[in-house]
Amino acid sequence: MEDDAITKIVTQYMAAWNEPDDAARHALLEQCWSDNGIYLDPNVSLAGRDALATKIGEVLASRPGARLEFMSGIDVHHHVVRFLWRLVRADGTSGDTSIDFGEVGPDGRLVKIVGFFGAPPPLG
Repeated sequence: MEDDAITKIVTQYMAAWNEPDDAARHALLEQCWSDNGIYLDPNVSLAGRDALATKIGEVLASRPGARLEFMSGIDVHHHVVRFLWRLVRADGTSGDTSIDFGEVGPDGRLVKIVGFFGAPPPLG
């Protein structure tokens, strides 16, 4: 799969995290998220497109007016990706920068995202 196509898939994934309309969010995820995709972060582990769509809706409802924005380009090699993002609250203040690592499946959709929040731990 071409790097540009993977970049488009990740961009659609991030757009889904910012989409308050359930139907529009599901449409975005249908394009970029595998039917049985796995999502992991420090607070949640879930499988499937519907579970991810529901979780995104919960996050959006808990943070009215907030959005996610890229803090880096999308790094691609083979069938894996990494990118930095941050939460921007409705008042314009920012949350921690976070990093996601993902895997793209044979059908060209994300099959896994693993997210880490905040700065990496110090050495030692």
